[in-house]
Amino acid sequence: MNGRDYAALDEALVVLERYAPEYGGGLANHGPMAVEALSAMGRPESITSWVEKYRQSLRPRRKPGERIDGVRWHSALGDYSRVSDWGAFFEDELRDRSWREELRLWLPRLTPGIIAAATHGPIRVSHAARALEQEETDPRRRELAQALAYWAATYATLPEKASPVPAPPMRPSLALRTVPMLPREWRGSVRLITEGLDRLREFPPFAETAALADTDVDPGDFISDLTAAFARVYLANAADIFSTIVFVHSITGPASLRLMLPYLTADQRKEALRYAWQAAAALFSVYAAKPGVDGTVDAAGLTRASLIDEAVQSGDEHAIKLTEVCLREHALNPRPEYLAAARHACSALRQ
Repeated sequence: MNGRDYAALDEALVVLERYAPEYGGGLANHGPMAVEALSAMGRPESITSWVEKYRQSLRPRRKPGERIDGVRWHSALGDYSRVSDWGAFFEDELRDRSWREELRLWLPRLTPGIIAAATHGPIRVSHAARALEQEETDPRRRELAQALAYWAATYATLPEKASPVPAPPMRPSLALRTVPMLPREWRGSVRLITEGLDRLREFPPFAETAALADTDVDPGDFISDLTAAFARVYLANAADIFSTIVFVHSITGPASLRLMLPYLTADQRKEALRYAWQAAAALFSVYAAKPGVDGTVDAAGLTRASLIDEAVQSGDEHAIKLTEVCLREHALNPRPEYLAAARHACSALRQ
């Protein structure tokens, strides 16, 4: 990653900051995330034209209304109608506190809700944090404020049993095979990923799931095992555009935690790993048909450069973000399923 590759980011963020974090009745605005991913992949020359096309679907951001109290903020947590109020709140916070201090304060409060907006909340925060690590600028600080606001406004948790039945702790890749599956007759047709996830609240067996994976391990190794397992889940279950997008988030959501680990204590990391696993497992429980692709994954001929080219050519925000994540994870854990998943998304989601 090169600081020069971030040269076009601030200009893009200034354009995008006038738009709301959702559009089209609940679809997440991926603009800030995708342009940061393009920067991270060394393709800044693609940003301006991509933003000009993407922003045509967005709607203006609303002005803030009622001020959120810095002490009694809990009452506004998870209230999307107050997303603009949350944006103003975090912009005020970041005038008085460094962005790293703000993350250290708020990430422990928000990580139990990693599933927020089908994981878009934490994903957006992670992209904003990485951009600030490259260079601290006003547009990037404002983007972090809006990213935290989106996570706070969409905050949601999944069912979890207070005292789960003790089970042998497992790596996520093994625990995956014990996740209770939402019955097919309960799934039905949905427009938004979150609609399906809501059905887990009426499915008591899922409440045991958070405790299935062993978080008393190296956090980086945990995330590698989790994302590799879900790359295989993706390859086995991405059958159409909707399922492809669902399982993109089963990889990008947990992977976002890797970029946030530096701002968490050891105990906070364990808790965050628990909820990253739970979020991916929830997507699996509701939407999967298979636990993962069988056999050896063929990624012959797939390179970083070729996949970046394909992601850019696809023009799709999910393909761009997944490709960046898969290349990042592959650099740490060189398994072919990451490359194969990225290649599939670029093809399946090509605009």
